[in-house]
Formats: sequence, structure tokens, C-alpha cells
Amino acid sequence: MFDSLDFGNLKREETWKALPISIFLFLLISYFSLSIFGMSSSNFGVSQQINPVSDFSVETMKREGIDKFDQEGKFKLSDYLGSIVILDFMSVGCVNCHYVQDHLEEKIEDWKALEGPYKIEVISIASWYDYESFEFVNETFGDINSNKFMNWTVANGAKDSVILENGLRGDLVEYYSAQSLPLVIVIDQEGFAISKENSGLPLDGWEEFDRSIELAVLGDAESLRFGIKKADDSIHGVLILGLLLGILVFFSPCAFPVLPSFITYYLGLKIREQEYILNQNIVSSEQRKTLTNSFGIGIYAALGQLSFFFVLGIMIFLLREIVNLTNVLNDLSILISIILIFLGLLMLLGWTGNMSMRLQSILDKFQTNESDEVFKPRRNMYLWGIGYSAASIDCTAAAVFPFMAWLVSIGDYALFSGLFGLIISVSILMISVIVIVGSGGQTVAQRMTEFSAIIKSIGAWMMIFAGIGLFVYLTQRELMGDIF
Repeated sequence: MFDSLDFGNLKREETWKALPISIFLFLLISYFSLSIFGMSSSNFGVSQQINPVSDFSVETMKREGIDKFDQEGKFKLSDYLGSIVILDFMSVGCVNCHYVQDHLEEKIEDWKALEGPYKIEVISIASWYDYESFEFVNETFGDINSNKFMNWTVANGAKDSVILENGLRGDLVEYYSAQSLPLVIVIDQEGFAISKENSGLPLDGWEEFDRSIELAVLGDAESLRFGIKKADDSIHGVLILGLLLGILVFFSPCAFPVLPSFITYYLGLKIREQEYILNQNIVSSEQRKTLTNSFGIGIYAALGQLSFFFVLGIMIFLLREIVNLTNVLNDLSILISIILIFLGLLMLLGWTGNMSMRLQSILDKFQTNESDEVFKPRRNMYLWGIGYSAASIDCTAAAVFPFMAWLVSIGDYALFSGLFGLIISVSILMISVIVIVGSGGQTVAQRMTEFSAIIKSIGAWMMIFAGIGLFVYLTQRELMGDIF
């Protein structure tokens, strides 16, 4: 492998000219991605019909002096009417949820010290109850020796937590539209929702959320009230929910570091296409169109994503009783971030993938590198579709896991309809991004062929940034909190 590296690239002017361009593009596309996620998540599960939230009763950890619970060891929401209740729907394996936890830890004492007629109660409810046992949640958040210890009420949700009329019960995830985690909701003294957040790192730095709590304590938050929509379990409703979740999955906080690298790679393909056309002396317009047709390339990338989700779904149902998947997926995400950094460094040094002759023979079947005689962009984009989904697996799981568990509990028709909606949504977004970039990419590529060295360096820097961004997001909670 080292024989194919060109350390002279580090001395070339083009390599370092590409660095500031890469930084600008990375920040621009990342901000765009997070903005879309913020707009989508703010409307997810929200109803125009303003009614009090559903009452519920959940089993707490029963820690004396910490958890609030009744004689049965449960926290019942209606017992706390007259207080401001902050509901934190979370799970152990949701990285973004721990950013919410950090904010609660930072602000809880300040909130309780606010002067006003209404007091604050905070409760975190574990919402992956099909995948994370009560004991596992307690060990993580209830044990004072754990680095994720919560010094406020911690409870475990269930399919029969919600209290309905006539003695009936309902699923907590369904009635609070908590299919996508994290979800933190502020409930005012009369039981109305006044604020919600679906991200641990909101772009406004929690300003709007914190302000709603201050107003609620004073009793001035009535104008902020909105309804929480119960998830519709009809075929049509489940399909729509799957479509909406697809948007959150595609632009998830775990995916935003990878999106700039993905877009830059596709632009690099357009440059590679122009070089191939010149080298092969292709003059037929029909032949040129078939090389990197944006729509066709997008379909292959979408198929890569679908392949990944299909395998992930099989793993979930086959291994959930054997392996703690939530921890495995988090570790896998960290490993993928390290691989992205490593591959980006190799690309920066001109590596063509020659780790060994055997490995190269495998790679040649699936990807195009700079020395390929045959230009095969579709196979490259298929692999990128898999890589994009794999890099965002931790945040993806936070939406897909509870969604799939809920679908299974409803029935086969819901499983088919919901997953079909999710697949369609993610596929359309993947294809749309490529078509939008590719619509001007052909002209740009023709004009930028002479700058191909800089373009390739930008792609390498972007992959490094993607790996670093993902690694920092997954492991450096304090630093990310300071940034946002």
C-alpha cells in the first residue's frame, strides 16, 4: 500500500488550495442539512388541534430522594398538574439523546431556581422498550457511578403506559409520536405542550426551548401551546409517517458530516467523466448521457441505501435477543468515522487502493479508481449509498428502531406500508440531491477539468472532515455542546 502513496502531494500547491474551499463547502452543506432537519423535526408529530397531552403512568427507577413516584413506584403525569413538566424521551443507544441529557444537567438547577408560581419537574423516559431492558436502562442512568447518571426522575416506557378512557391503555411512543429520538417536550401547568425539540444540538443553541420554560414558570406561555399528534396507525397514516421519518433519517445529525463528502465525490465523478470522454475519444452524445446520468446514478445510490437498511432490518430481528445492538451500533459508527479519516488521508496521498493484489481484485469488481480503463460510476455510487447510511447508523437507529418495533406491534400491513414510505422517502431524497448537483455538474465539470487536481484534493479533505466530524459528534459531547 505504501508503495502507491505519493507524499509529494503534501508539497503541491493544489492540495493546500483545496483546504479552505473544502472547509467552506463542508460548513455550508452541513448547515443546510441541519436546517432542513430542524424544520422537518419541528413539525413532526405536531397537531393543529390544541388539546392537553395524554396522561400516562410509567415505572420509575424508585431511587429514594431522586425519583418522583407513587406507592406503586410509578410516575403519573396527571399527578403533576400545576407544575411545569419536562418530558425527555430517550434511549441508551441514542447518541443525540445524551446531548439533551447534557443540557438538562446544565440547566436543571437554574430552572428550579426560577421565581414564579409554577415549579419544574424533569422526567427522562426510556423509549426503546423493545430493545433496551429495564435493568440496562437503570444501570446506565440510575447508577450514581455511571458517567450517564441522571439526578432526576428516570422511568421506562411501555406499550400500555398511556391512560385512556374506559380503563384502556395505549403505547407511549404512539401517543407522543416518539418514533424519532431524541424528543423533549415542555408541558405547562395545565397539561398543554408549549415546546418540543428533536435534536440534542439545535441550531439556536436551545434558546427558544429555554425561553419557553422561563415563560411557563411565570404562567405566560399560553400563546405557545400546540397539540401532540397521536401516530395514525392506518395504512395511509403509517405510509405518511414513514415518508416524514425518511427526511429525518437522511438529514440526521449523524449524516450531516458525510453529506458534503458525498456531494463532492459526485462532482469528482463528473470531472472523471470528462477525463474519460477525452481519453476514450467519445463523441456520441447518447454515449455521453449514459455515463453519469444523474437520475440513473441516483437510483444506484438509493439502492445502496436500501441494501443497507434491508441487512440492518434482518440483523435487528435475528440478533436483538442475543446481542445488545444499541451499543454495537454506536461502536460501529465510531469505527466508520475512523475509517473515513484513514481513507481520506490515503486519497490525499494519491492512494489507488493497492493494499494487496487479492484485495485489489475484489475492489476492481465494485469500484472505479483513477487507473480504471472502464468507467463504472454506478457501482461507485451504490457503495456510497451504503457508506452514507452506515455513517449515519447511530442517528438512523434512533428513528428506525422504535418505528419498526411499533410497526410490528400493529401488524403486517403496517410493517409493509411504513417501511415502504421510509424507503421511498430516503430514495427520493438521495436521487434529488444527485439530480440537483448533477444539473449544473456537467457544465461545471467541463470548465473545471483543468482543476481536477484541486477537485480530487477537495474530495479527500471532505472525507477527512466527514470522519473527524462524525468522530467528534459521537465521542466529544462537551466540545459539541460548546460549539452549539
